[in-house]
Order: sequence, then C-alpha cells, then structure tokens
Amino acid sequence: MSALFTPFTLKNVTLRNRIAIPPMCQYSATDGVANDWHRVHYASLARGGAGLMIVEATGVSPEGRISPSCLGLWNDGQRDALKGIVQGIKAGGAVAGIQIGHAGRKANANRPWDGDDHIPESDPRYWQTISPSAVAFGGPNLPRVPREMTLDDIARVKDDFVTAARRALEAGFEWLELHFAHGYLGQSFFSRYANQRTDGYGGDFAGRARFLLETLEAVRAVWPQHLPLTARLGVIEYDGKDEETLAESIALTKQMKALGLDLLNVSVNFSTPDAQIPWGPAFLAPVAERVRRETGLPVASSWGIEKPQLAEEVVAKGQMDLVMIGRAMLANPHYPYHMAQVLGVEKASWVLPAPYAHWLERYRLNG
Repeated sequence: MSALFTPFTLKNVTLRNRIAIPPMCQYSATDGVANDWHRVHYASLARGGAGLMIVEATGVSPEGRISPSCLGLWNDGQRDALKGIVQGIKAGGAVAGIQIGHAGRKANANRPWDGDDHIPESDPRYWQTISPSAVAFGGPNLPRVPREMTLDDIARVKDDFVTAARRALEAGFEWLELHFAHGYLGQSFFSRYANQRTDGYGGDFAGRARFLLETLEAVRAVWPQHLPLTARLGVIEYDGKDEETLAESIALTKQMKALGLDLLNVSVNFSTPDAQIPWGPAFLAPVAERVRRETGLPVASSWGIEKPQLAEEVVAKGQMDLVMIGRAMLANPHYPYHMAQVLGVEKASWVLPAPYAHWLERYRLNG
C-alpha cells in the first residue's frame, strides 16, 4: 500500500492523502481581493487529487503584502471574496488552508515577471517597508532600507495577524499557516541578519523568538483548538552556520509546540542574498526528519520532492508527514493522479472527482 496515499489526520481534520499544495503567489489580486483567476485556479488544483490546498501568502495588512497584486485579509470584503474559493476547494475534495503573513522588508516589490524588485518611491503604488531593524535585505533587487518597527508597530502587526486569522475562519478555512519563513517579517525577527534590536525583541535567542511566539500564542487564542494551526519556518540558512541556526530553530519549534503549534512546514530562511543553497532533489528531507524527530511535531516540506517515487520514499521513511508539491501541479493540475498511477495505486483514477474518475476507470477497464 502506498504511504503517500494514506490519509493523514491532524486535530479534527483528515486529509485524503499526504500530498499538499503549498502557497504559490499568483500576483493577480486588486486591492487584496480575490477574483475569477483565483477561483478557477484553486478549484482546478483542488480537483487534481491533493489532500490539502493552501491558498497563497495573504497579507495581514496593506503594508504586509509582497506586492501590490497580492491577496489580503485585512477587511471583510477580502474575506467574503475568499468564501467562494474555500467552497471550490472543498468541492474538489481537498481541505482548504490559507497562509497569512507580513512581508516586512521584502514588501512593496514588483511582480516577479515585472522585475521582482522594490517599487520606487516615485511610483503611486509605493509604501514604506518595516522590519525589526533598519537593515536592508540587499542584493540587486531589494536594496531598500526599511523603517525600524516601534513597540506600537509590533503590537499592531500582532493584532493584524489575529484579525486575519479570525477572518480566515469566517471565510471557512480549516487549516491555518503562519508565514514565518523566507526572510519575511516573522523570519526577520528571528534572524541575526535582519534583527539588530537591543530591546526585548532582539539580541539573544529569547528576544529574537519573542515576536513569533507572541504572535502564535495570540492567534492560537482565536483559532479553534479542533483545527490545525501550523507555521512555515525557515530553519536553515546555508550560510556556513547551519548547525547553530538549525539548533536554534528546533529550540524555537519546541516552544511553538508548547504554545499550540500542530505542524511545522520546514523551509529555508532566505534572510541573506549570500546564502549558498544546495538545490537538489528533496534536499530538505534530512533537515525535516531531524526537526520531526527532535520536536515530536508532524512536519511538511517542499523543494524538489515532486517525483512520485521520491515523495513516496520520504513519507514511508518518516522524514515528512506531508509533501508539498507546487511546480508539478502548475504544469499538470491532475499530477496526483499521475503519481497514483506511477505508484500502482489501485483504481488510481479515483484520486480525481467522480465525474472524471468514473469515465477514466470505465474505459480503461473496457480496453
């Protein structure tokens, strides 16, 4: 029996298999509001057979968006536009999740195909970026120095996460992911590259972890206990200090677990443009396995796990509980069906909805 195609239960939510579609920004919203593109996109992917569909990084405030074209969840109109997306995902047979976050010093950028760089101050779409410290990410695309957050800013952003979580629940989502990875705001607070504060939100491990832990605790207070609360966290930087960073990330994850975190989506920090990431098939699998083993939390991860045999292997070996598959789903929205075929799953067509599966099985069996 395929390990990849066994159900997975977390809290009161059961996924039909271990395949999850990670947040993939579409950069197609206007004023943070989802539209027909999003409705068709998410419904189509959900019909493909994955157990979990996580809607793209959604800004908890206008300033928190990666780009002016990103989704938002800071008002009720945005919430209401997401209700139809949730319905489409559920109709396709997947569990509907959403990732909420704040882009911090990486915010206010052009879409990737329009340059992926900071929008100039002369552009009417410009806004001032904020971060734990006035330190730019750097590199050729993101050189802007952000404004250092005040204590009032920190309190406001934490409240923004809480309010967005409430709206996500009202929209019908059953799985919530906090974006604490990829050099965005949560990751920046924990990063020595981005956080040079000398107050209670910087300095030592406890100070750098404080924003993430307080935000998680505040969201947990409003997100129902019977529904999964998860986070995506960069646990390794690939900057030559990997053991130290990973050990700190595991210590942070243990504290997050104690505050009610249900699963960790293991990723890369992306806090410095100088990192030397060893891209390759399932390169994060050993890292995810260590996090899983040392924290006792279920884990998910992505990056190069799309080949069916490899996805099966990392689940069967206990390196991950869920595999996040993105690029392959964009190329083939029915990719889980392909994976089931390759892995010899009985009646593989029934990974898909009945209006597809019935005819695929019927005419396959009749030659």
